[in-house]
Amino acid sequence: QVQLVESGGGTVQAGGSLRLSCVASGIVFSRNAIGWYRQTPGKLREMVATITSDDRTNYADSVKGRFTISRDNAKNTVYLQMDTLKPEDTAVYYCNAPARGYYNDFIPGPHYWGQGTQVIVSS
Repeated sequence: QVQLVESGGGTVQAGGSLRLSCVASGIVFSRNAIGWYRQTPGKLREMVATITSDDRTNYADSVKGRFTISRDNAKNTVYLQMDTLKPEDTAVYYCNAPARGYYNDFIPGPHYWGQGTQVIVSS
C-alpha cells in the first residue's frame, strides 16, 4: 500500500521558518513527482509546490521566493522549507503523489495523499 506521512508542522511567529517532511512508501519514489498542497477551512485545497523526478520545481506565486521544495531519494523524503512565513500561510499542509508518477493537468488519474500537518503562523 502507498503511504505518505507528513511531519514538521507547528506554530511559529510571522517571519519565522519551518521545514516540513514527507516520507513516502509503496511507490518507486525516485521516479515519482511529489507535491505539497495546503487547505484552510472554507477554501479549496491549493498547490503550494511540486517537484518532478528530475528535480524540476513549480511554486504557487504566493510562496515563490519564500518556500523551497527538495527531495532526497535515498530517504524517500520530500521537504518543504518555508521561510519568511506569513499569517496567510496558516493551513493544513498535505503531501501528494500522482499515481501515474507525474503531474498532468489534462489527463485525469488517481493521487495519493498524506494525512496532513498543521502549520499556524501567528502575527
